[in-house]
Amino acid sequence: MKTIDMQQIRYLNLFVKITNVKTSHCFTYNNFVIFCVPKNMISRAIGENGKNVKQVSYMIGKRVKIIPNPEGIINLRKFIEAIVNPATFRELEIKGNEIILIAGSQNKAILIGRNKRRLIELQKIVKDYFGKELRIK
Repeated sequence: MKTIDMQQIRYLNLFVKITNVKTSHCFTYNNFVIFCVPKNMISRAIGENGKNVKQVSYMIGKRVKIIPNPEGIINLRKFIEAIVNPATFRELEIKGNEIILIAGSQNKAILIGRNKRRLIELQKIVKDYFGKELRIK
């Protein structure tokens, strides 16, 4: 089960107040605050010409992304691609209780980040949502 801290509760309350879209999924990755909303509510959450995203971003003081909620393991690739965008990976393999991202050398460095910061953040997100371990090759 995913746990949320007080800061995430504040972000969620602000997001719901501005966008009128209910969500309980929020996390940080690479200095972005990422909100997961139902797929049919993404355009409403973004707002006309992105005004809701700009307003939330201004109020929080960080960049904001809005991505669709994962609907199980079948949406795993799109979910991870949305999080790590603009970085890319070539392939995604699921072996038992482990997810392996295969990327080129340049993208591998981007996905891991300095002092493994991005890797640790992504591992926590994947563990919270899918209950699996993550590795990058």
